[in-house]
Amino acid sequence: MERKEQDMLPLSHEVVEVDGIYINEAGREEHLHRGQHFPADPILGKTEWKLTEFAFENHHDGRTDERLVPKENDTDKIGKVTNPRRQLEQGDN
Repeated sequence: MERKEQDMLPLSHEVVEVDGIYINEAGREEHLHRGQHFPADPILGKTEWKLTEFAFENHHDGRTDERLVPKENDTDKIGKVTNPRRQLEQGDN
């Protein structure tokens, strides 16, 4: 059961839980980080904030994070995807 319409949006002065770009009721956009507080609007005061875009800091140049790419000399290949068709050895294959 979807309850998106009934979900309460975060208000000014509450703690940000997810890094991203937020927009308030007046249309003001802010890039906020987890742990910060939602700012009050200079005109409206306390407002609701809606997440419009997640922040992915390691993909800002359009490249895959190097930690996610397996290396040739990597001795610990268990659990890493080295081939797109690789299957985990669990149960019946």
